[in-house]
Amino acid sequence: MGLAQPSSPTASDIQGLFDRIAPVYDRLNERLSFGLHRVWKRMAVRWSGAAPGHTALDVCCGSGDLALMLSQAVGATGTVYGLDFSAELLAVAATREAKTALPQAPIHWLQGDALALPLATASIDAATMGYGLRNLTDIPQGLAELRRVLKPQASAAILDFHRPRGGLAEQFQRWYLDTLVVPTAQQMGLTDEYAYIGPSLDRFPLGPEQVMLAHQAGFDRAVHYPIAGGLMGVLVVSYR
Repeated sequence: MGLAQPSSPTASDIQGLFDRIAPVYDRLNERLSFGLHRVWKRMAVRWSGAAPGHTALDVCCGSGDLALMLSQAVGATGTVYGLDFSAELLAVAATREAKTALPQAPIHWLQGDALALPLATASIDAATMGYGLRNLTDIPQGLAELRRVLKPQASAAILDFHRPRGGLAEQFQRWYLDTLVVPTAQQMGLTDEYAYIGPSLDRFPLGPEQVMLAHQAGFDRAVHYPIAGGLMGVLVVSYR
């Protein structure tokens, strides 16, 4: 997975960044979203169409939130893969899974690149990606890889920040980034690690552009759903 920063990062830059934030990743997400990230992630799982017995994939799985939700959705007869570039985040995810008592599908944690998924073509029944697409150095390639591993008729739901259209919503997002995200990151000693969010958001394609890129990647169906007042969005894609 490539991180969209002003300069082109190397693979070790990307792994190092996410390895550094791994110990506080969950706490940061909880504080910065006021707990709402879990609601948005459940929406993404529902839109992915994950069902009992499915083989599901969460790309850029981080500390495992979406993968754990997918595991519950596909049940004991299903299988889940959680893929991330950061070994430290994968270790956090595996620890969280071990502490989960609910009956669920086994999760296979994979360290790998979202631009070259280590999975067979047409092997996945449902997929999710949470806050990963915006950070890819090659968004079309990331979408093409999702298209490759998904089965026909299978869906992927991609949750990420979005740039709202409209003065008040846009102003609120800027206030949120400048007043909440940056100071919180500073308090945790992660100023440099979180400085990329604003610039990466400025470069991130809007919903209609994401739909166009999905069609170019080979998806017949692509719909972008703005949520949280347009501050977030979920791109849902599939093909026949």
